[in-house]
Parts: sequence; structure tokens; C-alpha cells
Amino acid sequence: MTQEPLVREAEVAAFRDAVLTKLTYAVGKDPDHAFDHDWFEAIALAARDHMVEHWMDHTRQIYRKGQKRVYYLSLEFLIGRLLYDSLSNLGLLDVAREALTELGVDIERIRLLEPDAALGNGGLGRLAACFMESMSTLGIAGHGYGIRYEHGLFRQAIVDGWQQEQTEHWLDFGNPWEFERPEVAYPIGFGGGVETVTDESGKSRQVWHPAETVRAIAYDTPVVGWRGRA
Repeated sequence: MTQEPLVREAEVAAFRDAVLTKLTYAVGKDPDHAFDHDWFEAIALAARDHMVEHWMDHTRQIYRKGQKRVYYLSLEFLIGRLLYDSLSNLGLLDVAREALTELGVDIERIRLLEPDAALGNGGLGRLAACFMESMSTLGIAGHGYGIRYEHGLFRQAIVDGWQQEQTEHWLDFGNPWEFERPEVAYPIGFGGGVETVTDESGKSRQVWHPAETVRAIAYDTPVVGWRGRA
């Protein structure tokens, strides 16, 4: 079935206006002087608003009904590039393409700017990401817990016949899909040594003194399922 022309025009106009609003008030750029990456961020933020609407509605339903939730732990989440996937699942890909064409922006060029969040090393990471999208599609309340590596899977290059590992910089321009949760933070220790101490009752116990402690902060990235379920 095709959409009624007036409905389609309204959706295109709404998405176009949403992108322009994000570009102005979230990115802080004028359309005439915006770079491609500015457009990418504005488009992603406009799409994310649609994702959040589904996310919040579903979360409220889960709390009202007291439903159980699935918690999936994985060191790897190979979520890939989210722009095309999210717009497609929301049913907004063609709408976004038309809206951006009216603005003189080529979405095919813009989408290539999105870095691949290589938060892992293989098939298990991709499987974990698929689980998240599948649960979203089925309306199952789920949370995936992993590590938001500052530098993902390293890139490889051959220099003078030798392999060289190069740092992957997927966060150089930030990540418009995520929400930082600074109120959820934990100290994580590394290295150091263990000291045996005696308490007031004369009992011995071991105390770990880490050599380095980092502050781990939580981030939320909403995952949209097929036909906009989150």
C-alpha cells in the first residue's frame, strides 16, 4: 500500500523541519555553513527522537504491568552503523531521503560518514547486537550490558610488508545515538597488589590496593526493532 500524498508530504515536511531544528539548536550550525558531519549528527538526532518515543512508551508499559526484563551481558556488541538501520526500521528511510533532497543533502554521502562502532572482535559481538534488535522487534524488555570501548577494534595496515595496528577512533566526533548517565558511575581498579592486614579481632584478611582506578560511567543506546518497536 502507498501512503496518501498529503500524509506523505506532511511526514516529509515534519522530518525536514526536525533535522533543521536539530542542526540549529543541537549542533549549532546554519544550513548554509554546515559540514557533512553536522548534517549527519542532525539527522541522527532527529531519528533518535522517534526511537525515544517508542522506547519511553514501551518502558512505561513494562513498569505498569510489572513485566520481567532480560539482561544480556557481553564483552562485545558489534552494533554497526545505525543511521540506515534505524531509519529503515522506523519506516522513515524514504521520508528522510525526500526531506534531505529538498535540503540539498545527499543521504547516501552522509551515511558513509558514520563510524562503525567496532566494540568487539567477531561473530559473538554481532550475535549480541542481533539479540538486542530481535528483542526490540518482539517487544521483549531487554538491556544489553557491555563495554563502551573508547577505542574499538584496531585497524590494520601493511607498511613495508609488515602489519601495523592503528588506533580506531570511532568517538572522535561523539556518538549522537547514546545518552550519558553520569549518575551511574563506579570506580574500577586495575593492577596493584594485595596486602594482608589484621583487624581488631585478630583475624587476618587480604586487602587489594589497585595501582590505577578509573571512573566507569554508564551510557544508554536505544535499539529500535523492525517497524519502530523499541
